[in-house]
Amino acid sequence: MGMSNLILADGKSFAGFVAGKIKKGRPGEVVFNTGMTGYVESLTDPSYSGQILVFTYPLIGNYGAQRQKNWESAKVHVAGVVVSELSQDWSHTDSQQSLISWLDEQKVPVISGVDTRALTKHLRVQGIMNGVINGNLKQLKHFIYKPENITVPKPEVYKAGAKKTVILVDCGAKENILRSLFRFPVTVIRVPSDYDYTNDQYDGVVISNGPGDPIDYRPTIAITKRSLEKNKPIFGICLGNQLMALAVGAKTYKLKFGHRGHNQPVKNFETDKCYITSQNHGYAVDEKTLPNDWRVTYRNLNDNSVEGIEHKTEPYIGVQFHPEATPGPTDSAWLFQKFWEML
Repeated sequence: MGMSNLILADGKSFAGFVAGKIKKGRPGEVVFNTGMTGYVESLTDPSYSGQILVFTYPLIGNYGAQRQKNWESAKVHVAGVVVSELSQDWSHTDSQQSLISWLDEQKVPVISGVDTRALTKHLRVQGIMNGVINGNLKQLKHFIYKPENITVPKPEVYKAGAKKTVILVDCGAKENILRSLFRFPVTVIRVPSDYDYTNDQYDGVVISNGPGDPIDYRPTIAITKRSLEKNKPIFGICLGNQLMALAVGAKTYKLKFGHRGHNQPVKNFETDKCYITSQNHGYAVDEKTLPNDWRVTYRNLNDNSVEGIEHKTEPYIGVQFHPEATPGPTDSAWLFQKFWEML
């Protein structure tokens, strides 16, 4: 292995080794994930589009890479991967190859041997920032992180003719949102994030997760605002939660280092129950800007940020975490049942 490094926009450099065939990467926003497992699902999560993903768990790759049926989208979306120890050997009945060979196929650079504990502590103190694997500060000077557009190009229909019809607004939807909806007798119409479905025939709407700053989804916000006038059930997940808030005039803000991993504790203050949740976001809803007819339903127990909102009288709910999980615990999967009952 040759020497390698991750350079951050503040000039800080973290040394490591080139672990795969791809030796240089493109700049991206450097973020960290605190999950112990689930790297295949995380790497294929569209919400990581264009980001350099640091895994805080010290050993990654020991169970290889699985078939595409386990992926959350059709490809790896990250701009780079940073780990402490990358397992050369792997063992799992469902795996076909090593994590290294899979990342090589996906043309994603990976750097190992990095002090990810020190890197994570630096990002927690200084905040999330841009970086590049085996690049230089000059590349980062004028770089602005903008994720790729990863919505479907045109509407796609699944299970036509079912009892109810649900619009899935695809801002970068994880496949497990679809799988979770398929547990119920619904036709799902997956539409581009800028597609105006408000005059179509449907019974409810799910607004998906996705990458980047929610205020950049201006067409989606405008469409969501119109859909909120229809009094039909709406369920916002992660980015979808933020887009609902923006559609009703609230504001969002960027978290210092975000919530990424599947060990995030949240509390439902209506039932006084706590859940361990899967999360992947860098922005949150500003509670003080919510209209009076909306209320906060969940909070993050680490920093008290808003993790869920709902309308006081209409069937509109949103959560900042991922009830479909993958990776992560299924503590909050019942929210899809709640949405079905709202239909």
